[in-house]
Amino acid sequence: MALIDDLFVQGLQMVLVLAVAPLLTGLVRKVKARILRRRGPPLLQPYLDLLRLIRKEAVVAENASWLFRAAPYAIFAATWVAAALVPTFASGLLFSWSADVIAIVALLGSARFFLTLAGMDVGTSFGGIGSSREVMIASLAEPTMLMVVFTLSLLAHSTQLATIPQVFDFSQVGLRISLGMAMIALILVALAENARIPIDNPTTHLELTMIHEAMVLEYSGRHLAMIEIGAQLKLVLYLSLIGAMFLPVGMAGPYAGAGAYLVGLGSYLARLFAGGVLLGLFEVSIAKMRVFRVPEFLGAALMLGFLATLLLFVSRGL
Repeated sequence: MALIDDLFVQGLQMVLVLAVAPLLTGLVRKVKARILRRRGPPLLQPYLDLLRLIRKEAVVAENASWLFRAAPYAIFAATWVAAALVPTFASGLLFSWSADVIAIVALLGSARFFLTLAGMDVGTSFGGIGSSREVMIASLAEPTMLMVVFTLSLLAHSTQLATIPQVFDFSQVGLRISLGMAMIALILVALAENARIPIDNPTTHLELTMIHEAMVLEYSGRHLAMIEIGAQLKLVLYLSLIGAMFLPVGMAGPYAGAGAYLVGLGSYLARLFAGGVLLGLFEVSIAKMRVFRVPEFLGAALMLGFLATLLLFVSRGL
């Protein structure tokens, strides 16, 4: 009976991240529209867009290989698994043994690998430009993620996402400059990885500024739907990761009761709502930077992650 309950809670988390991903995207769009004094699309518009794309026929280029057709499903699967492993309303679930931060980075890297290959598969100039820019971003974003992981592992003595929230929630970690640096570095990486302003504009189709959109211009129908839901899941993943690492308030512990799970669910949805509102406010208040300044942006994030690790390592040795 206990195994069935554990499977149910783990399955609930997998369904939860998949269900709220389009809603979070709709929330960000709504916040941006309201700040700009526009009505904006409905909150449920991303669901309708995905349903419309699934119903459409997928048009594939004549010279596209099997990789072009298989990449959307691989991207969606890797991103969904990564998002489902990050603790949301509870930690210490059935599959928490596999929820390692380094494994999450590897899954995201696999999804990026398939996306960049698919962008270059057809041979269009836009796809090649987008793929090259995506790899440039990855070369700085992934090391920054690893530096953040090393910083947290020095405190939690583990890279398991089931252990980090418990240490930060139940022990006296206190306020540390190194943790602040690590959190800022992770936020900067999240903006770059999700193709958000100031790195990229998810609503533009200008060839001089596109990164993510340039790689998916050749996709349509159900293939495009898989890529879109994968991008929405990635945004949920990073907001969940920031919350689990630095703000695990109200998160239920292992083998908690139904009441604790409900409290954890409420706190998780509140964190997602706050993150979506803050993201909308940030994107409206800042302009998109030039592509050639992106390495400087991510270089600052990498330096913050390195300084956070170094500062915490030195302070522990004193």
